[in-house]
Order: sequence, then structure tokens, then C-alpha cells
Amino acid sequence: MSQQLAQSLRRAAREHALGTRAQPAADPADLRLNLAGLLQLHGESSTAVVLMLMALLTVVPIAGAGTVLSLGIVAIAWAWMRGHDAMDLPRQLGTLSLNERWTGRCLHGLAWMYEQANRWLRPRWSICSHGTTRWGWGVWIALMAAVIFLPLPLGNVLPSLSLILLSLGWMFRDGIALAVSALTGFAALAYTASLAHLLVQLVDRARTWLPS
Repeated sequence: MSQQLAQSLRRAAREHALGTRAQPAADPADLRLNLAGLLQLHGESSTAVVLMLMALLTVVPIAGAGTVLSLGIVAIAWAWMRGHDAMDLPRQLGTLSLNERWTGRCLHGLAWMYEQANRWLRPRWSICSHGTTRWGWGVWIALMAAVIFLPLPLGNVLPSLSLILLSLGWMFRDGIALAVSALTGFAALAYTASLAHLLVQLVDRARTWLPS
């Protein structure tokens, strides 16, 4: 399945590149792809797929995307905890679009990711993807969304990667991928805590410079 998705995304990326070269004066909006379009290319709206796409877009330089998408990821966390395996994408999020350059990059990136997933991921460590762990992973998704919401320099990268690994691990029922997702998320929390500590130190120093 992932190999077929990779081929479909590669084909879409080639068509986009051809359209860009053939229509240099075209309206840029005609060469953009939105979140709903990405989901349509997958042919399904499973909770894991929606989560993966939203996590991927949080690292794309779109103004305000991290803030908006983090709220959507919280909604996914709630659906995840309730055991919903499919969910409809909110219309407001579906219209979130990439620019011409990032449309091509995103398509190629997704194709590469599915190719690697098909090569390395497989069902194992089933306890990590057991139904009894679903609620815990839902809490984890909400926690990563909270980190993404914070306006930290490069703060979206690690939590987004954690969510992408979680999505792929759940789709393939690969417990190792889920474990790596947890480790990546803990690294994101450590990075956030270190920046918070640095900020507190800077504020304390600034107070000493102020006249009493």
C-alpha cells in the first residue's frame, strides 16, 4: 500500500513540475496544493493519515500554520483517545495551502517517506500498538501539539517528527517506530525545557540590570 502511495505521489510531483514549466505565467494559486488535496491523493481519511499530514505541514514555513495546526492536532488527539479510526478534515484546515515551491517539495518528501516506510517498517512489538495503549498515545499527541503551539525557534521539528513516526508506526503496527516516536518526543520536551530555563535566566539577569 505504501509503495503504491509513493508512486502516486511521485506522479503528482512530476505533473506539478511539468505544469510549473509549461505555464510559467500561470496563476500561482493553480499550482498550489492544500491539505485536502494531499488527503485526497492518499485516498483515505484515517486518523493516522490526517495526523501525519498535519504534523508534516507544521514544519513548512507557512505563517501561523503551527498555531492553527496544533489546535487541529489536539482535536485528532481527542478522536484518537475515543477510538475513532477515521475522521473528516475540518474545512478551515483543508484550505490551508502550500506555495508552488513547497507543493513540489512536500509531494517528493511524502513519496520518499512512504518508500522508506515500505522498506523498513513491519508489524512487531505489538504491545506498543495494542488497543489498550491507544488512550496513552492520544495523550502523547496532545502533548506534542502543545509543544508545537509554543513559539520556539525550530520548536516544531522534533514534536512533528515524533507525530509522523507515531502515525507511520500505528499504520504499520510497528512498535519500534512507536518507541522511536516516544524518544523523539522526549527530546522535544527536553529542548523545550532547556529553552524555558534559558529564558528564565535571561529574565533574571535583565532584572539585575534594571535600576532598583
